[in-house]
Amino acid sequence: MNINALKKQTGWAVDTTAVTNLIAQTQQKSGEIPWSPGEKTDPWDHIEAAMGLTIGGQFKKAQKAYQWLANMQLNDGSWYSAYRNAIPEDHTRESNMSSYLAVGLLHYYFSTGDADFLKILWDPLCGGIDFTLSLQTPNGEIYWAISPEKRIDKMALLTGCSSIFMSLKCALYVANILGYSRPVWQAALLKLGNAIKNKTYLFNMTKSRFSMDWFYPILSGCISEEKAHKRIEAYWKKYVIRGQGVRCVSDEPWVTLAETSELALALTAIENTDLATIVFNWISDRKFEDGTYWCGYTVPDIIVWPEEKITWSNAVVLMAADALYQLTPAGHLFSHRFWNSIPFIQLPK
Repeated sequence: MNINALKKQTGWAVDTTAVTNLIAQTQQKSGEIPWSPGEKTDPWDHIEAAMGLTIGGQFKKAQKAYQWLANMQLNDGSWYSAYRNAIPEDHTRESNMSSYLAVGLLHYYFSTGDADFLKILWDPLCGGIDFTLSLQTPNGEIYWAISPEKRIDKMALLTGCSSIFMSLKCALYVANILGYSRPVWQAALLKLGNAIKNKTYLFNMTKSRFSMDWFYPILSGCISEEKAHKRIEAYWKKYVIRGQGVRCVSDEPWVTLAETSELALALTAIENTDLATIVFNWISDRKFEDGTYWCGYTVPDIIVWPEEKITWSNAVVLMAADALYQLTPAGHLFSHRFWNSIPFIQLPK
């Protein structure tokens, strides 16, 4: 397949301005970025949307998004799982949501070189990481949440823990930039990585029907090299509809652009760029007339659902294009080669 031709059809055909404008126009004056106008905001997807703003060069708006998050942080370092116009809607406090600020901030730093902004958000980053690690068990896995009734839900999710693994790497990188040492974070990273790689029985496998359970351990950089390539191959037919994209769940005929873009990100991270480009090409025309992207669609009848233009879903399309075509200096954020070259972060073997 001609990769140069594919580039013209995919990464370079992404209308960065249209996608970024969608996010910017949906963002509220406070900095909050809901899924779509009038819909909820959750911290993880809010950060994804902020990364989309950064890729599009909307740095002030991205800063405002992160500052909104800092303003909403609870005393224990966590955030509620959902807000609507800054009013808490779901009082669950999730571990992966509370650590993800580190990923957004490092992404912003790679794009801008602005270490001063990292200093401003350092305390919220620390609070979020410390809350998350308060839910880590001696075996290494991290419980997914504290319920609205303030009880620890003693269930670990592979996708959530993989996201936390990425967050810990980014938090350690930010700490190094600012001249801090965090050996407790490093130890937690190794314990968590060992659990993901070698103790799959610790995780709730009822979620394995979700495609994110397949590729998030790779996207996070926990499972790498030959094992990563084997994992991609082993479950490819379970989750991928050839010529269309990635199912959200294995037993439903619903392709989502976020999961398809994230698979492309994971493939790029392990340097399988040819396959990543082909996967990304499948969704290159799944967009509205204004150049923004669908959230998902059914196969084979191609019914767009939901019909709303979702901020974070569009942001992930930008992230995949950035990883494939290095549109910004942050395009290498998920690269395994990059993280393996960092001497001050020890990764699990």
